[in-house]
Amino acid sequence: MATITIQATDSSGGFDAYVVEPKTRPAGVVVVIQEIFGVNQAMRDVAAWIADLGFIAVAPDLFWRIELGIDITDKSEAEWKRAFELFQTFDQAKGIEDLKATVAACRTLPGANGKVATIGYCLGGRLAFMMAQQSDADANISYYGVGLDGLLGDLPKVAKPLLVHIADQDGFFPPEGRAAVVAATQSHRYAASHVYPNADHAFARVNGTHWDGRSATIANGRSAELLASVLG
Repeated sequence: MATITIQATDSSGGFDAYVVEPKTRPAGVVVVIQEIFGVNQAMRDVAAWIADLGFIAVAPDLFWRIELGIDITDKSEAEWKRAFELFQTFDQAKGIEDLKATVAACRTLPGANGKVATIGYCLGGRLAFMMAQQSDADANISYYGVGLDGLLGDLPKVAKPLLVHIADQDGFFPPEGRAAVVAATQSHRYAASHVYPNADHAFARVNGTHWDGRSATIANGRSAELLASVLG
């Protein structure tokens, strides 16, 4: 475990990224895109899992322009309130630029093999979907991204594998929106979506309030298979 600094493309400074390395290298890199709670223990657990799969995990602090080092949970009303404030303040366009800078930096990390994917959750799931449309990442994985139906106009731009995990009881993503994403990805060459029965938003958040072991295990297996096929 370590921390690296990535230079922002708009010359406004640099931001930190949490890194976990696998036992063997060279290896592909997976950029872990945070939820609205910052790079917290749940995201660090995801990074550890990614490294256990044999990849370098890099989790950038995307809220750095608002406040450095946000690290909160889903366990209290006060933390939820703060998380939604951060979400509403967060500039998604700047976040995508920071993620593009992260992907570029990861291609040349010591021990990296030059291939980079993203994996995102909640807010990060939306950003991973956007990265599939706007970046050169080699693959992108979205867990319960919010408002994805509003991004479908740019779906034709996706030219690398995009895997979308959808909870069928997601309180933050209405059924009609989820159905639109499923329909749009069914015939897409590079995109695939999977719906998880009886699963709520954040079903794969380790130790989260909506954790669903079955859905998380199946989704994580699909993610691991894609990462292995794309990153080596």
